[in-house]
Amino acid sequence: MKKGMTLVLALLMVGSMLFAAGQTESGPTPEKPLVMRYAHMNVANSPNGLQAQYFADRIAEETGGAIKIEVYPGSQLGTITEMAEMVSQGSVALHHNTYGGLQPLLEDLGLFDTPYLYRDVDHLLKATDPETSPVLKELNQKLIDSRNVRVLYSFYFGTRDLTANSAVYAPKDLSGKKIRAIPSAIYMAAVEGMGAVAVPVDWAEVPVALSTGVANGQENPVSVLVSNKLYDVQKFLMLTHHIMGSEPVVINESVWQKLSDEHKQVFTKVAKETRDWASNYVQDSEASDLQILADKGMTIIGPEQGLKVDEFRASVNKVVEQRFGAKWGAYYEQIRAIK
Repeated sequence: MKKGMTLVLALLMVGSMLFAAGQTESGPTPEKPLVMRYAHMNVANSPNGLQAQYFADRIAEETGGAIKIEVYPGSQLGTITEMAEMVSQGSVALHHNTYGGLQPLLEDLGLFDTPYLYRDVDHLLKATDPETSPVLKELNQKLIDSRNVRVLYSFYFGTRDLTANSAVYAPKDLSGKKIRAIPSAIYMAAVEGMGAVAVPVDWAEVPVALSTGVANGQENPVSVLVSNKLYDVQKFLMLTHHIMGSEPVVINESVWQKLSDEHKQVFTKVAKETRDWASNYVQDSEASDLQILADKGMTIIGPEQGLKVDEFRASVNKVVEQRFGAKWGAYYEQIRAIK
């Protein structure tokens, strides 16, 4: 923890200097660009990593090089929690995470990762659009006011499924099994609702946790399994489809407010473009990713092979209602009403 805090303080100083270095009285220029750091946990060639670089490249193009975004993939700058805090403090300008992963900044953001909440990808993207979703508009303002962080856009990054080293067909099969969960309340509830023991592990530590037995399994979209070669340490894939997820890209509010109106318009334009590009990329890749996992030797278990999806849904929904129904019930109603 001390090491992490030292890194935060060091980056705060460097980030402030980088931001100031790109400023002139007339604003940033290609000769003296505004440099921003974009930090995330994914490998560079994953869909999430590619969208970060796509966003950075398009910002450079649209600003003629006046704004330069440096992307730091693979948790180079810290854990997912540390990187979220870095955006709040200003040492990192941009970051993407799951909504549940942003709960240390604002707990209510976790509701967007509630299991079995969305009808389809279109519903998900409408519910997590910071410009049109009534729930996210409200929570985004709270995030800005309390933590100096703004959700810029959200993109579809896949539907989460369960993996393990033994076959699982129903919640009872997970009794006593340790399944890695994102260290946030909503993900812990999802894993425990499926019948397992939730083990909170930062993403950077997941491969080691799986190979050493700290965790017997994990849950993620198929694209993550492919890009991180989790088929080397997990042999069974259960198509539980328990969380349809979008990842928010957040920006430090002070950085946002220092942008000119013209550059804010550029960021908004590129944000929408990147959202669409990334969401389409992930959807187009899902079938081929599933085939890659089968070719790599994973046994895929879906309803046709006896997976009791209805039992998982009922079990997870019961836990979610017990833990979050009173607090988030009104938000859930608004999200379900989105057409």
